[in-house]
Amino acid sequence: MTSFRISFAVLMALATSTLLADGPTDNQAASVRPVPPPGIMIDPEVRSSLQKELGLLKDQIADLRKSKSAIVQRYLPDVEVFARAVELALNEDGFFEPKDTERAKLVLQEGIKRASELKSEKTPWTFPNYGSPQTVRGYRSKLDGTVQPYGVVRDNNSRKSRADIWCRGRSEKGLELQFIATRMTSPDPIPEPGVIMIHPFGRYCNANKLAGEVDTLEVLEHALKEYPIDPKRVAIRGFSMGGAAAWHLAVHYPDKWFAANPGAGFSETPQFLKIFQSEELKPTWYEQKLWQMYDCPVWARNVRMLPTIAYSGEIDKQKQAADVMAEACWNLPENERFELTHIIAPKTAHKIDPAARVEIERRLSTLDTIRSSEPLKHVTFTTTTLKYNKAHWVTINALKEHWSPATVFARWVIPRPNTNGEAVIEILADKVTDLSLNFDANQVPLHVAGIDVSIGGQHIQVARRSDMSWGVRLRYIGNKWEQVSPIESPSSELCKKHGLQGPIDDAFMGPFLFVKPTVAGRHSKVDQWVDAEFNRAVREWHRQMRGDAIVKTSEELKPEDIENYNLILWGDPQSNPTLAKIADKLPVQWSRENVVVGARKFDSANHAPVFIYPNPLNPQRYIVLNSGFTYREYDYLNNARQIPKLPDWAVVDLTTSPGSQFPGRIADADFFDEKWGLKPPHSASK
Repeated sequence: MTSFRISFAVLMALATSTLLADGPTDNQAASVRPVPPPGIMIDPEVRSSLQKELGLLKDQIADLRKSKSAIVQRYLPDVEVFARAVELALNEDGFFEPKDTERAKLVLQEGIKRASELKSEKTPWTFPNYGSPQTVRGYRSKLDGTVQPYGVVRDNNSRKSRADIWCRGRSEKGLELQFIATRMTSPDPIPEPGVIMIHPFGRYCNANKLAGEVDTLEVLEHALKEYPIDPKRVAIRGFSMGGAAAWHLAVHYPDKWFAANPGAGFSETPQFLKIFQSEELKPTWYEQKLWQMYDCPVWARNVRMLPTIAYSGEIDKQKQAADVMAEACWNLPENERFELTHIIAPKTAHKIDPAARVEIERRLSTLDTIRSSEPLKHVTFTTTTLKYNKAHWVTINALKEHWSPATVFARWVIPRPNTNGEAVIEILADKVTDLSLNFDANQVPLHVAGIDVSIGGQHIQVARRSDMSWGVRLRYIGNKWEQVSPIESPSSELCKKHGLQGPIDDAFMGPFLFVKPTVAGRHSKVDQWVDAEFNRAVREWHRQMRGDAIVKTSEELKPEDIENYNLILWGDPQSNPTLAKIADKLPVQWSRENVVVGARKFDSANHAPVFIYPNPLNPQRYIVLNSGFTYREYDYLNNARQIPKLPDWAVVDLTTSPGSQFPGRIADADFFDEKWGLKPPHSASK
């Protein structure tokens, strides 16, 4: 399988990048500066020398790829990331200051050195071999098969260690070359003795959302295999854009970390853009709904399960992020409210005060010391989407309605041995229609034979499983809760579930493959629009998510592609044979005359549908029609804008040209219901 690559010319006019966008000057959707910005010219002799060294490294990598050694194949990405970084910089205008050429030399030297060592099955840059406290690692991403880098700073302590994931600040000029060179030479922020600091690249400049979120989780998965990290002692941290990332990853994955330490950044979209960006917001109703995917105040209850230490400078505008979260935590119902720990450095702007750094570390070390191996007795978990559906021993399997916050309150009481009491779990489920509870065998005392689950005024007795673990699945049917039989055959009925819940952007958080048209479609205007949007989607995945979209035609598709990938179909049922094969099984119908969405009709000569839906050829994967990730050039200018812009489906009016915010005028759009059916017209906009 090969990747489809596009070369990129120098972009528009020179623009200066800043820490987190340029305020009101970046509010003009009709005149958007490029991100990444254009680079500088480098000396032709220097370029020629770098290209020669890159060629040598690529030849070494080509030889290594032929090796049958398991060691060589395991560690090959640790070499490939160096070649890819320099190749991208040379081919795509990625030198931004004169010292970037020195960085390129450093990166190439390390890559060539590693390639030579790996040929002899030696890996001195890996644990516990390397001497430098900082190193760069590489892994192959499941999203598109590209190699992605991350940094590690640690000592050679062989004991199971605490690890801090450090999410980086915004750097529009911080592409692979600059990131790798920095992580090779700088240990900042310096971790405490015995602590491993892990630095995700985050797929560039997206506040570790969407593909950046996947990168963070893949980096953690890779690091857990490579280093002596205690998985129960991982903290999520960051500052500025990295602080925003830490807020997001904390509230959406509250059981993955032993502590969170977000610094500055932003924690939601609308208020931050009004204050920091001075932006007059005019969102559609579905954009407001989609804000709830990443707006952390909606998820504030989840902070109760995760020890959190927020940090801000007293005179930093981005103090607003923690202030908003503090308000959300305190404004919960009286029996739930709590105070957010917020360390504020006096008279400090946008930086981490040294004294505050010491205090943060003191508190993190204390939390690390007092960690309990026992499961939480109280779990309170809020979600707006089944994308994020699990916290500790509670899993939400179905919602009453997506994008309306749902919460599970769960409390369990384990009786003392030699008493007649019984174990009880009390559940209150708000806007949840299906949930599971699960404990490993060592999490339930041996003297507990079963547990009484109290939910909705009902009591359901559940015995232990044969392996001494305990679990139950409960479903709300006909105004009451029922235990789901563990031998019940899976239903073939479509329904939204974890990993198959939309919106469109969710397809790009799993392995995906573009299927392009092979012949002309029904209408030339549609063909022209599809061609432009297809090329844009390939280009922007590369520029913004730093990957290479895999592209095939329908004739090139194999059964394993349908099994393993979300298929992004481009064209109409005439131009794309794969779409033609499933067209009659989709909720949006597309004939020569009309695009039909339930009772709504749009003429096909001037309209095109975009949507996400379970693939009829493999309902465990998505199909997406005519769309890449849905935020566009205007949104690149501020990370708080980088959220899904379209719901599950939309119809695009092609008489309005695509712009920096939308692919044309959105004639209509909505979410599918919980069974992937169409909702009544305009029901969600009331």
